[in-house]
Amino acid sequence: MPELPEVETVRRGLNQLTLNQEITGGDVLLDRTIAYPFSVGEFVDGIKNNTLATWHRRGKYLLAELSSPSSTGWLGVHLRMTGQLLWLHRDEPLHKHTRVRLFFGEQQELRFVDQRTFGKMWWVPPGVAVESIMTGLATLAADPFSAEFTVEYLALKLQNRRRPIKTALLDQSVVAGLGNIYADEALFQSGILPETLCIDLQLKQIERLRTAIIQVLETSIEAGGTTFSNFLSVQGVNGNYGGVAWVYNRAGEPCRVCDTPIMRIRLAGRSSHFCPQCQTLRGVRS
Repeated sequence: MPELPEVETVRRGLNQLTLNQEITGGDVLLDRTIAYPFSVGEFVDGIKNNTLATWHRRGKYLLAELSSPSSTGWLGVHLRMTGQLLWLHRDEPLHKHTRVRLFFGEQQELRFVDQRTFGKMWWVPPGVAVESIMTGLATLAADPFSAEFTVEYLALKLQNRRRPIKTALLDQSVVAGLGNIYADEALFQSGILPETLCIDLQLKQIERLRTAIIQVLETSIEAGGTTFSNFLSVQGVNGNYGGVAWVYNRAGEPCRVCDTPIMRIRLAGRSSHFCPQCQTLRGVRS
């Protein structure tokens, strides 16, 4: 599933390529991709003749501010597991997993390609609160790059929770945008085992964890995200973070710090990768 760095990479690409472009029409090839409104025709009519003013990211959601001579609205996208937004020439052969096409002028289009079909798009009409339509936004925690994401904030979110820290970090009401890849990476950099219970973490460990989360995400954004299966940028380019990952998807390979084989376990049905030497129950690292 695309996580914060991948979605941020897409957002930046969209802001480079699509701003001030007018949506001249659209074609929905899979009706259930449209989460709102329930009429596909109303969705196309709603976004048509609007200009893309700017793209925002909230957690793993993309939000395009729409502008027309008479009103404003929003176009929302969630890529979910395998969604891709690709900026293509209209003559480019149609991929079999293309779900939605948005047309711009006579030559360009933005295609939503989604193999697993879990991705969603929304049109939020003018004057309607975005959170009332895209209800998942209402429960999002602070973004790691926001001023709100302080050590005190994270400590408050984790206090008294008797569940593994890795599981907690995947909860979007704890940290917005973090997923399996970067939770593993941040726990490695902060020296905390994934099974460590939140309630057992000390404030210094939480401080290291907050710093590691931000650093890992920044590094991945600089690398254009991670591509292990489906992720592509708006221009169809793979992410390069996977080649420098500390632990994720490296089970059995030597740790880049101590050469101990990376281990893989399952927590709450998800894979967790860690170094048993560098990461200890106390999170002590040199």
